[in-house]
Amino acid sequence: MQSAFERMVAGTTILAITLAIAILGYMAFGWTPLEAIYMVIITIFGVGYGEVKPLETPVERIFTIFVIIAGTSSAVYIVGGFVQMITEGEINRAFDQTRKQREMDTLQDHVIICGFGRIGQVLARQLIEVGEGFVILEHDPENIAIAQEQNYLVYDGNPSDETALEKVGIKRAKVLATVVPDDANNVFITLTARELNPNLQILARGELASTEKKLRLAGANQVVSPATVSGLRMANLIAQPSGQDLLGQAEELTYLNELLSPIDIQMEELKIPGDSLMIGRTVRELEVRAKGAFIVIGLRRPNDPTLIQPTPSLMLDRGDTVVILGRKTEIPKFASHYVLQRVGISVSS
Repeated sequence: MQSAFERMVAGTTILAITLAIAILGYMAFGWTPLEAIYMVIITIFGVGYGEVKPLETPVERIFTIFVIIAGTSSAVYIVGGFVQMITEGEINRAFDQTRKQREMDTLQDHVIICGFGRIGQVLARQLIEVGEGFVILEHDPENIAIAQEQNYLVYDGNPSDETALEKVGIKRAKVLATVVPDDANNVFITLTARELNPNLQILARGELASTEKKLRLAGANQVVSPATVSGLRMANLIAQPSGQDLLGQAEELTYLNELLSPIDIQMEELKIPGDSLMIGRTVRELEVRAKGAFIVIGLRRPNDPTLIQPTPSLMLDRGDTVVILGRKTEIPKFASHYVLQRVGISVSS
C-alpha cells in the first residue's frame, strides 16, 4: 500500500503531465495558448463555463474526454493522499496514546516524576541508569516535547490534579518526586498525592528553607533543596583525599553543573594560552581580578596531578588549566577580557 506522501507525489506528477499534454493538444487543434490553458482548467476542475470553441470533430471530443478522466482522477488522487496523511496522523496519535496509557496501566512499584524541568530531566536520566521504571507527569508543552524526544513515558496533565495522578498510577507507585520549580505547587502536589496514596514515598523539591516545614506537614518524606545538595556535593568533591581524580570525572562534574544551573552557578575550566594576560600572575591575582565572579577550586598542569585548592601565591603559567566555580553569566566576559580559553564542563540539555 502506498504511503500518503507517495500518493500525493504520484497524483501531482500525473496531473502535471496531463496539463502539459492537454495544453499542447488544444494548441494543435489551432487554439491560442491562453485559450488552451483556459479550456484545460475549466475542463479538469469542472467549472462548466462552456467550451472556448465548439468541439466539432470526434478527435477533439475524445481528447477532451481523456483530459477530463486523467485530470480529475489525478486531482482526486492528490486529495485522497492528503486526507490519508491527516487520517493516518490522527490514527497514529490515537494508537500511540492508547499504547502509552496501556503501559501506564501496567506499571507497578514505579516512580512518578512531577515536572520535567532541568531537575526532572536529571532525575529521569539517573533512573534510566539504575533501571527504575518511571512515568513523567507534565503540563508544559516544551517539557513534554523534550520528554517525548527521549522516548520517555509522559502524560500531559496537571501534576496537582487528582485525575492526572490516577492516570499515571499513583495508587500503584512506590515513589513520587515532585520537582516543579514553584514551592507552592510542590506543597499542593504533595497534599494531593498523600491523600490518594497514604503509603507513597514522597520526595519534594523546596527552593526556600521556609518551605521545608510546609512540605513535611503536607506529607513529604524527604525535602531536597537543589542549592543545598549542590553545595554539599561540591564540598565533598573538593574535600576528598583523592580529589585530583574526582575533578577529572566528567560525569560527576556534568551532574553537578545540572544541579547548579537553576541558581546561575557553573563549574568551568579556563586554560591559559600563550598570549593570556594571566601568565605570570598568581591564583590570588586571578580571583581578585574576577571581582567575586568566581573562585578557583583546582589547577591542572600538563603531566602533573590536579591540585585541589591551590595556594593563592601559586604562579600561573602557559598551559595551566584552572578549575573555577562561579556565576555563569560573568565567566565568559572575564575569559574574553583576559584571553583565557574556556574548556568548559559539558551540561546535558
